[in-house]
Amino acid sequence: MYYVYLLKSLKDNNYYIGQTKDVPKRLTRHNSGQVISTKARKPLKLIGYRAFDSRSEARWVEHELKNHSDKKKKFIEKLIAAGFNGGLRLGEPLARRASGSERG
Repeated sequence: MYYVYLLKSLKDNNYYIGQTKDVPKRLTRHNSGQVISTKARKPLKLIGYRAFDSRSEARWVEHELKNHSDKKKKFIEKLIAAGFNGGLRLGEPLARRASGSERG
């Protein structure tokens, strides 16, 4: 499984969308400052994710969300409406959970 995930910066309240095979590991990398695009925006909270069968599909959806503000807005609204408390699963559950209140 591959995932398109949504993070929220607790520093500036902006959102970040990315794709990965391991959401908890990727969240740890974001919050430890190992990801250049979010290094200055940490800490980040996992809002939710959507699962895909292939990396190419996840990458395409990530691209579409990052390049089409209307699709990005709908993705964010859908995740928030479903529950802002630590993240929402849209698809298959993850093999392991992120630490703390973040879950995938």
